[in-house]
Formats: sequence, C-alpha cells, structure tokens
Amino acid sequence: MASGNFAFNNPAFQEQRPGLTPPSAQQQTGAQTAYASATHQAADAAVNAQLEGAFAAPPAGSVQTGRMTVEDTVAKTLGLFAILLVTAVVGWVWTLGGAFSPTQVVSESQVTILPWIIGMLGGFVLAMVVSFTSRKKIRPALIFAYAAFEGLFVGGISAYFELLWPGIVIQAAIATFAVVGVVLALFASGKVRASARANKIFLVALLGYAAFGLINLVLMWTGVTQGMFGLYSAELSIMGIDIPIGLIIGVFVVLLASYSLVQDFDLIQQGVRNGAPREFGWLGGFGIMVTVVWLYIEILRIIAIVRGSN
Repeated sequence: MASGNFAFNNPAFQEQRPGLTPPSAQQQTGAQTAYASATHQAADAAVNAQLEGAFAAPPAGSVQTGRMTVEDTVAKTLGLFAILLVTAVVGWVWTLGGAFSPTQVVSESQVTILPWIIGMLGGFVLAMVVSFTSRKKIRPALIFAYAAFEGLFVGGISAYFELLWPGIVIQAAIATFAVVGVVLALFASGKVRASARANKIFLVALLGYAAFGLINLVLMWTGVTQGMFGLYSAELSIMGIDIPIGLIIGVFVVLLASYSLVQDFDLIQQGVRNGAPREFGWLGGFGIMVTVVWLYIEILRIIAIVRGSN
C-alpha cells in the first residue's frame, strides 16, 4: 500500500544514497524517544522557571489586576484625609484672622466663620453630586474637591470651638480616633457586621435625627430657642440631675455614626470580594471620610455642651 504522505512517494525520497543505510526501526524509536525526552525536560525546565518567577514576584496589586483591593482603598482614603488636613489648616488660620493659635487673637472682629460656611455648603453640594453621579461614573476630582471643602469646614469650626473652649479639639480628635479604632477592631474580628434589618433601623433613625436637626436649626434662626446649640442646650432633670438633651442625643448619634462606619467597611469588603473595578476604592474612601467627619463634629459638640454646662 502506498504511503499516505505524497512526499514519501516521490522517487527522490526513495532513492538510496551510496554509503548510507536506512535506520532500523529500533534506531528510529530510540531517536524519537530521546527527542521526546529532551523536549519534555526542556518544557519542564521552562515551566519550573516560570513558576519560580511567579512565586518570587510580589503579589499582583490593583494596578495589575484592575480590581479593587483593601490596600489600594486604604491608600486612597489616606490621600483624601491628607487633602482634608491641608485645607483644614487653611480654614483654621483663616478663621483666626491669620493667627495660628487662638491665644494670638486680639479681638473678636479678627475671627470669621466664613471658612466654616463655605466648607459646609461646598461639602454638602459635592457630597450630593458624588452620591448621585457615581452610579454612572466615578469622578475622583469631585471627591478631591469634597475633601478640600470638608477641610475648610473642619478647620474653621475646630478653630472657633478651640477659641471658646481651649483644648477641645485634641479631646475630640482623640475620642474620634478611639471610636474608629474600636469599630475597626470589632469589624475585623467579625463581632460586628452590617445586616439588612440593622440597615433599616439605621435609616429610620438617621431620618429622624435629620428631621430633629432641621427643626432645631429653624428654631435657632427664628429665635425661639436659647443657647448656642438650640434644643441641644436644653436640659432634662433625671433623678434630680440636670442632663443636657444634647448629651443624650449626642451619644445616640455617635452610635449611629459608628454603625455607619461598619457599613462603610462592609461595602469595601464586599467590593473586594466581588472584584469591583479599582476606581470604586475612591467611593470607599469617600464614604469613610463622610462618616469620620460626621463623627468628629458630633463628638466636638458633645464635649462643648458638657464643658459649657459646667
């Protein structure tokens, strides 16, 4: 039977050259075996080299994978807080009329609340824009701008409170770090988690607190309430002890802010597990910044109410 390969049926391939004999079947098999063995060894060596290189190389980060990671989100969050701190210094100095310390303020006319107002309004508007537009596209520039305005607000209100109650800023900062640290430790240990039922309770409580704050603001503007904090400054007599309403509400709000932090951590964890795109790390940092600033302001007010009532 003719060979199936037409090239070997060609007379040029079938012609025997003088002095050469065709290799035997054993020689052909041995050559093929040697070739296969050498090829296999070379392939194994190449695969082993690749594996060793892969194990020796550092783990792929968010840049290589294009996915959200905890490390990258932490770096983005720290960057946002760095922007906040820089503009907070600007707001602090601006509020004190160019002075770095409240003790350097020589007159009340030197103090301005303009940074406080600008930062609060700008931060609120940008927070709304980021919250509603991030569903379609995440714009880090807007989040940077939010951090800058929040810095003006935090620096301005901190300087004003420090002028009235010396030492209050460091007290509020330490308390804020303590709360954030405790919440983070509880979340990392798995003892605290967000749940659908808790989220519903949180939303109802948050809406109730927002309504209370709005009513209090209107009463302060119309002159109905007395005191620097309006309804917060009112006192309740419990077992013969006068306790400021702001203290009771403040503790409740700190708990709300703490659970909001749990939600932020939980969303970041879910994003990493689900392989969310890397840019979602900016949203994670944005959420944490909103909550931490809220927590700091509430603690600042609690301490001010307590010190003001003494």
